[in-house]
Amino acid sequence: MATAQRMVVIGGNAAGMSAASQARRLKRPGELEIIALERGGHTSYSACGIPYWVGGDVTAADDLIARTPEEHRERGIDLRLHTEVTELDPDGCRVRVRGGGDGGDGGGPGKWLGYDHLVIATGARPLRPGLPGIDAQGVHGVQTMDDGGSLLEALEETESAHTRRRAVVVGAGYIGVEMAEALVRRGYRVTVLDRAEEPMTTLDPDMGRLVREAMAGMGIETVTEAAVTAVRTGEDGRVRAVATEDAEYEADLVVLGLGVRPETGLAREAGLPLGESGGLLTDLAMRVRGRENVWAGGDCVEVLDLVSGHDRHIPLGTHANKHGQVIGTNIGGGHATFPGVVGTAVSKVCDLEIARTGLLESQARAAGLRFVTVTIESTSRAGYYPGAAPMHVKMLAEHRTGRLLGVQIVGREGAGKRVDVAAVALSASMTVEQMTFLDLGYAPPFSPLWDPVLVAARKATAAVRRAGAH
Repeated sequence: MATAQRMVVIGGNAAGMSAASQARRLKRPGELEIIALERGGHTSYSACGIPYWVGGDVTAADDLIARTPEEHRERGIDLRLHTEVTELDPDGCRVRVRGGGDGGDGGGPGKWLGYDHLVIATGARPLRPGLPGIDAQGVHGVQTMDDGGSLLEALEETESAHTRRRAVVVGAGYIGVEMAEALVRRGYRVTVLDRAEEPMTTLDPDMGRLVREAMAGMGIETVTEAAVTAVRTGEDGRVRAVATEDAEYEADLVVLGLGVRPETGLAREAGLPLGESGGLLTDLAMRVRGRENVWAGGDCVEVLDLVSGHDRHIPLGTHANKHGQVIGTNIGGGHATFPGVVGTAVSKVCDLEIARTGLLESQARAAGLRFVTVTIESTSRAGYYPGAAPMHVKMLAEHRTGRLLGVQIVGREGAGKRVDVAAVALSASMTVEQMTFLDLGYAPPFSPLWDPVLVAARKATAAVRRAGAH
């Protein structure tokens, strides 16, 4: 009887456990042994849902868990929690592990564990600058389930001890604005500090300005071009303020939302190929380039941007789960590829919806593309229908060809998911003129006669024609 091959997965969340689960569907335990190593105590949870757990939309931590460790084990996956990989040896087809916790001995402290297939799904690490006071009591990140639980405990403690609730969020990206909403909903006076010209650097500054103005209307103070220099503490060691080069902002609580970087230290030490952002480079099958039996997916990789043609680091759970499906299918004997992304993302702060797909102006320039831009203001429904809300749509199109390059949307209810139309158009390499004839659904409760995305496409078509005439 043939000996079963061994698949070792590093990382127990989206990409890693999707890969393990898909491979198990295709291969029985007697054909493929699957060992998943997770250094934390949770698996298969939605990190994207943590701000909504903190804000009270999600009532319990268990609601964020798609599949428990026990469920994975029942399906024939040897999942080992509290087990950390400390070294990779791709040439020797082995990893060094320590710990083990309740998921097994993890191979024993410092022992090597061999593999036939290795899946690296180590995720990303949050940026935490080395500033004075950054590790003080009351400063929180929101990357993991444990982070979310710790923050909730701190919020409850602060709310019982302080009549004034003051919070500072450092960073105005997706996590920053989502945490600002969560804290406002809990009754905090919130200040958001960001070093950029406008919040949401995933948007162009003119669209980011709309976000800042809307946040001000919600009572959220957003201070831009503000580089944090220190976290001030009191005699008890707790945070009391956040300092920038120009001012200090009182705080009973600080939340860090400065973004993430690929967690690829082990891969770097092992000599595996990394891109400009530090993410692992893979082929379309999610196999690490130059390594036949090493795979990688999730927030630790760079993927092909279908619009610019360059590799980019885009840490999103949607991509991570798809990477895992591709990896698991290939290890399980099937064939699958991940063609790339167009950079679609959507978020909200209170009732403001924020979405983008494709390239920003700065990214288009960096890719050497010539382009035109248009911005239109429309409404989410027919203007005469109750509840119609304003919406701004910005569109980038390639000079002369008219190929769609990017779309950004800022508006109220019904704005955000309209970006999906643009994402499909980008994936199909459509021109803005072709977009104007898309057969989109219309009824007054859902859209004006001309949907805002199509209005922007019409205006972009005219801009392309004018540009071609010069």
